[in-house]
Amino acid sequence: MRAMPTTDASLDADACRAASETVDADHPAVRIFAERAAGDATDDRDRAVRLYYAVRDGIRYDPYGIALDAESLRASTTLKHGRGWCVAKAVLLAAGCRALGIPARLGFADVRNHLSTERMRRSMQTDVFYWHGYTSIRLDDRWLKATPAFNVELCRKFNLAPLEFDGTSDSLFHAFTPDGTRHMEYLRYRDEYLDVPIDAIRSTFATEYAGTASAGDTGGADFDRDVEAEIRKTE
Repeated sequence: MRAMPTTDASLDADACRAASETVDADHPAVRIFAERAAGDATDDRDRAVRLYYAVRDGIRYDPYGIALDAESLRASTTLKHGRGWCVAKAVLLAAGCRALGIPARLGFADVRNHLSTERMRRSMQTDVFYWHGYTSIRLDDRWLKATPAFNVELCRKFNLAPLEFDGTSDSLFHAFTPDGTRHMEYLRYRDEYLDVPIDAIRSTFATEYAGTASAGDTGGADFDRDVEAEIRKTE
């Protein structure tokens, strides 16, 4: 499947509400997850905000689990495992929104990410994360960027302010941590898509991570354990 990009805010809303290959909004587990997260909220903004937090904190961030195939990236697969990397979590948020009838698509950017582990830096040989994923949600006739990647527990360990989303403005990573340490730099916005552009991401990874273990290829290591080791180095 080729995921077509679009930055046209007038894109047919029906297309952004429909299930697609990885954004399997019609999967029963995804529908149940979205409905439970929305609870008794009645308007789209409140439902999208509740869903954002359910994905951000209910699904643990794990960049060691990168897999670039449709089955691995599906929202229902991420729900099953309870963890995922930024793209997988963005897919789940988009699927949940679509399951609730809220238009959503997938956005991507290249970022310089200073939140990493020694294993990641050694294997990737760069701090640039290509095709970082976020979710673009249409609320009140505006597309808003929402980034549910880092769960609150992870942010606290790294002394980061967790990203909030109120349904009225973009939710993007801060450039610095509260103590002034570099955190995230957005280098390039790639585009927004109805589904994950798997072939394009594979091509970029093959070029930019050539000769390295590439993003997420960590030999079955445990990300949570490596985070704890990273924190101990700063104590």
